[in-house]
Amino acid sequence: MPLATVLLISFGLHCLIGWSLAADLSRFSPGAPGALWAALMLSALLLPAGFVLRRRARAPWARALHMLGFMLMGLFSSLFVLSLLRELALLPLWLVHLAWPQAQDIAAWRSHSALAALATALAVTAWGYLNARRTATVVRVDIPVPGLPDALHGFSMAQISDIHVGPTIRTAYLQRIVSRVNLLGADLVAITGDLVDGSVHELARHVEPLRQLSSTHGTFFVTGNHEYYSGVDAWVTVLRGLGVQVLMNEHVVIHHHHDAQDPARAMLVVAGVTDFGAHHFDESHRSDPHRALADAPLQAVFRLLLAHQPRSAPMAAAAGFDLQLSGHTHGGQFWPWNHFVRLQQPFTAGLHRLQSLWVYTSRGTGYWGPPKRFGAPSEITHLRLVRAPA
Repeated sequence: MPLATVLLISFGLHCLIGWSLAADLSRFSPGAPGALWAALMLSALLLPAGFVLRRRARAPWARALHMLGFMLMGLFSSLFVLSLLRELALLPLWLVHLAWPQAQDIAAWRSHSALAALATALAVTAWGYLNARRTATVVRVDIPVPGLPDALHGFSMAQISDIHVGPTIRTAYLQRIVSRVNLLGADLVAITGDLVDGSVHELARHVEPLRQLSSTHGTFFVTGNHEYYSGVDAWVTVLRGLGVQVLMNEHVVIHHHHDAQDPARAMLVVAGVTDFGAHHFDESHRSDPHRALADAPLQAVFRLLLAHQPRSAPMAAAAGFDLQLSGHTHGGQFWPWNHFVRLQQPFTAGLHRLQSLWVYTSRGTGYWGPPKRFGAPSEITHLRLVRAPA
């Protein structure tokens, strides 16, 4: 989209907020409306900076503008939604005021609600920033599996997803995630897509911490939609060079046992599919859970699928998988968008059952765009297979 069009849309939407709130703030200060309009116009100008300046991301001033532009995007989002909800809430009061002008002071309601909307948006954005920039907490999940053999009871998987290394997430942020994952001592690490937001040329050095990931059976990765926006083939090469096993409609077989004193082994399949929409970029990358499981040994007692988007689940269930690990949704990332995820995906976050398939959807370990998480905290997921009660 041309920059002029982006700016026009940005200014238009910011003007809607100004028309809704500015005049009603004059009750508190004569200069408040002008100050709000000035702030809104500056926001409208800087908000697209996160996208326009991508090619100059290495310059310190460009990175600062990236962060500011994305923070303003988060603030604008909350302020726009709250302004709209405020107008809807004031509508019945306005109708009552038309019928009985003396019944209530509609101007006072408008003034105080305008201030409340502005204060709430600022508070939510500040709190959301702190939530987004901290290192994701560990969420522990047990997956009950009927008839699970002793060798797999307690088998653990560390899942990270949707980190979005890019303009505002760099080496240090990823290093903190890797360090926390390594403390879990997992049997395998799964990265379920959207690791990066940019080209190999821009970001290869910032994913180097992945080389340090440690687990019993290694690190496995599947592509997300953002890998396809960022040059998927080059990224697959880089990740394999870091010791990460990239699964593109394929599988590996793992023979697992607890320790040398208990050498009984169990066989499990770890499969991965390309992103649900990969065929829009390369038909040969069409996501296919059946193909991912093709020729897998029949004696495998557990079948794990890594699939970026939860909507791969119906095909995964039909293919015969036991558990699917997904991401993509960010859990909505911040209110109210968590309520809209279900329009595209069958699951927003957490553990769900689809026929005989367990599906776990991570809220993501990083964030996309605005450094803001509110009502959908980031997570590093530590999943454990346990024997289901008889």
